[in-house]
Amino acid sequence: MLSKKAKYAIHALVHLARHYQEGPILISEISEKQKIPQKFLEAILLELKKDGLLNSKKGKGGGYYLIKSPEEVTMADVIRSMDGAIALLPCVAYKYYEPCEECKDEKTCGIRSTFSDVRNETVNLLKKSTLAKIIDDEEKLIREKFKNKK
Repeated sequence: MLSKKAKYAIHALVHLARHYQEGPILISEISEKQKIPQKFLEAILLELKKDGLLNSKKGKGGGYYLIKSPEEVTMADVIRSMDGAIALLPCVAYKYYEPCEECKDEKTCGIRSTFSDVRNETVNLLKKSTLAKIIDDEEKLIREKFKNKK
């Protein structure tokens, strides 16, 4: 399950993606529009900046903005930035590998093999899911909803 921090990060990034190349956006605006507590959002945006997804500008006209295009920012990037490993078991984690205490032999462990497949499929789906795709999907759903009301 995604942490609240990861969900807020996704909402903030989608907001920034909707305004991509329009200039920096104030934390207060993102906080208000996305209903994210401002202090929590400040910490989230600083982490995203440290991880190379955002940059910021200080002073008048300042705020945060995406460094990469919305097509380049994947959900895999965001989840790893906020929550760490995507894998359900530490022994199959890509960047956060740890051996399982109860495992006798990783090379012959069927559980590890199964959860390695789950991790691979999950990561592939998350890499295909970009900020641009989220925005496109939302717009399609809104059009469908509007079409069905007629």
